[in-house]
Amino acid sequence: MERPKQKQVSQSENETDAAINGHFDGRVKMPGWRAGGAAGDPSTVPSSSVMESWREERTRSLEDNEMSLPSIAAAYTTILRGLGEDPQRQGLLKTPWRAATAMQFFTKGYQEKIIDVLNDAIFDEDHDEMVIVKDIDMFSMCEHHLVPIFGRVHIGYLPNKRVLGLSKLARIVEIYSRRLQVQERLTKQIAVAITEALQPAGVGVVVEATHMCMVMRGVQKMNSKTVTSTMLGVFREDPKTRDEFLTLIRS
Repeated sequence: MERPKQKQVSQSENETDAAINGHFDGRVKMPGWRAGGAAGDPSTVPSSSVMESWREERTRSLEDNEMSLPSIAAAYTTILRGLGEDPQRQGLLKTPWRAATAMQFFTKGYQEKIIDVLNDAIFDEDHDEMVIVKDIDMFSMCEHHLVPIFGRVHIGYLPNKRVLGLSKLARIVEIYSRRLQVQERLTKQIAVAITEALQPAGVGVVVEATHMCMVMRGVQKMNSKTVTSTMLGVFREDPKTRDEFLTLIRS
């Protein structure tokens, strides 16, 4: 379909606070969008320090896992006692270690870096139509109650002469979801990571999820779902592009 020309908008409208990804204090500019600037103008491209920011985000190593496992297991032992259980009974003897290992797996996104996933999977390609990967399974942990969040992620982007290996979109979801999260931040982190890596004309991310903190405690609403979205670039500014994306992920 023919796409309308991108209109020029103010710098403040098209800068995304990349601090949302927790690893850089600055702004991400969408390519070719700057008040008074033309598309493709080098002055509209983020500085190298901005582009490199997503490469330095690992906060936990495998060595850290080994060193912290005993203290995490000890904390679970304390929790069991606090719940009135006997950590020495047969069924619970290995539970603290199992739980500690499981928690490290649930949060393994802290030991992974986006650059490890994307470094060899960004390709120059003269493709300017929408790319969508939908129904990506997602598992995360609510940072408020330490109980699961699970659901699906839909990602779309409009390439700007570069495309990303399709499976890498799912890997980005995995890295950010395998952390202590709130759904709103997770949605934006995925969108910002793709923007930083590819500098596309636009990115759209929609997350549909069930929160066990609403299902098995609190209001206990079994069928409730939470839907969040982040739209950047033409996905935010052009209603036709946004509607095309939303229609395709629902088809």
